[in-house]
Amino acid sequence: MGTCHAPSGRKIAFQVGNEVPTEAEELKIFAGSRLDPFFIDFVGVMVTEATGKLGFRSDASNVLEGLNALSIVLEVDAAVLGPAADSLVAVVGETVTSGGRPVRLERMGRPEIKNVIMSPKKFDTVNSDLEIRDLFNEEDAFSVRPDYASTYRARLNANLAFYDGLDGKTAWPLDEQGAHPLTELLLADFLVVDLSKPFSEDGCFEIETALLAGRPHTTCGGRSLNDDIVDTLFTLLVGGIDGERISDGVDQPTQPATHSFPYLNAPNPTPPDLGARLAAQMPPREEAA
Repeated sequence: MGTCHAPSGRKIAFQVGNEVPTEAEELKIFAGSRLDPFFIDFVGVMVTEATGKLGFRSDASNVLEGLNALSIVLEVDAAVLGPAADSLVAVVGETVTSGGRPVRLERMGRPEIKNVIMSPKKFDTVNSDLEIRDLFNEEDAFSVRPDYASTYRARLNANLAFYDGLDGKTAWPLDEQGAHPLTELLLADFLVVDLSKPFSEDGCFEIETALLAGRPHTTCGGRSLNDDIVDTLFTLLVGGIDGERISDGVDQPTQPATHSFPYLNAPNPTPPDLGARLAAQMPPREEAA
């Protein structure tokens, strides 16, 4: 069983694995196993990091093909946010322990900030021996601890500069202190959604890039389940605002997400072994280098 705490203060109980969603107070809740909606050429990302060159191929495979994910889906009517809520909202998902002193174990704002952008250590000469993602996971997305802020900035500045140079060009010149133009934006790691704008399946980073370009945004932003966010992310990091589209060669999930609650498809009854798949797909060390 799980409990959803509504803005009104009411506690709404729901059952994990129940195919019938729980509905109450303009909320819909589902929790259970579902087909993983994410898609990525993980091998291409690793080869890119190892070689310093874009390692994506047109015949790439989605490493998450056919895998399942334990999912929590929450649909919230905008009215639940109350009359004082602005149309522009920030959204973050967290996994926090219950009972005693709460510990934040995992946090998700914008996609792949930690696993792609902050993961490599070797470009960060300040913190090259530090697994920084665990620290970053502990942070409140809306109030990063000052004690560690410079650590995160050093990693972001170094790694963002690496990605910018993958095409041999500079789309994001560093300032005199070596700060990357995207560092402060990405350090504030939460999705931005405009409730007054229309939904778009490819609206990820649209609000942010419009802000950087000095133009009005036209979509609700956020992140659609079917959005090819890996392509969008690498296009932004390497090519800059309105840069030439970069593709990782994987253009869709196992099955596209639906447009009705709970949006995610039924789980695969015979999911593959991810470890075995990675072992089979990863190139030899000498090839990756």
